[in-house]
Amino acid sequence: MPMKISIIGVGAMGGAMLDGFLRSGKFAPTDISISNPHTSRLAEYKEQGVQVSTDNRVAAAWGDVVFVAVKPWIVESVMEEISDILDTERQTIVVVAARLKTEQLRSWVEYEGKCPSTFFALPNTAIAVGASMTFITRVCGSDDSEAKVKQLFDTVGETLTVEARLFGAGMALASCGIAYAMRYVRAATEGGVELGFKADAAKDIVLQTIKGAALLLQNSGTNPEAEIDKVTTPGGFTIRGLNAMEREGFTNAVIEGLRKSIN
Repeated sequence: MPMKISIIGVGAMGGAMLDGFLRSGKFAPTDISISNPHTSRLAEYKEQGVQVSTDNRVAAAWGDVVFVAVKPWIVESVMEEISDILDTERQTIVVVAARLKTEQLRSWVEYEGKCPSTFFALPNTAIAVGASMTFITRVCGSDDSEAKVKQLFDTVGETLTVEARLFGAGMALASCGIAYAMRYVRAATEGGVELGFKADAAKDIVLQTIKGAALLLQNSGTNPEAEIDKVTTPGGFTIRGLNAMEREGFTNAVIEGLRKSIN
């Protein structure tokens, strides 16, 4: 995939994206240009061969795909800053931000009546290790440009194209969801310590168990309940534990947490 990419903003998400693209082996450091107001975030990447700048316009002019990975309330000012130097024929813009409307973004990227291929994208921080669940929504552009954006994100995880109305739900399930998964790991680790394991051993056990559960579902394509049934013998330990969790509101807590993430 011979493609030049730019990333404006290398904070938590922009930095994770950059790490993931570099780790993927699909992009040479010299194919990437980044900008960030704080030079401390740039030094380590400059040493790797990435082109770095504190000027967003320099980064924006470089890439075939330009990622704007800044806080939602900064997106408008960044787009105003760079819109006049974007090449609407060559470049694709990908805004990595939640809770913005497609109409808003279209009005910010249009310049002299032209709108470059533009997309919202929402990866999660697992993009840093090539395991993101990313959602993309088209603002304007062709099927070919959408395929290009999806192909790019597919190098660092799984990608799903969704309607704008589902973007918030995707955020809850995957972007917020990774924090919820981490919270389960923490809770199960604490439970493991109470049962007698040292903390590091308990965490490793929990992580391997989650990995195994995910692989079972991915490889078999079965419903989670089908796999649960395999280990819940009548009167057994597993069903007692599951029922105790449900009495404490496990399923309802998860659903309510997801609902609150988009309300």
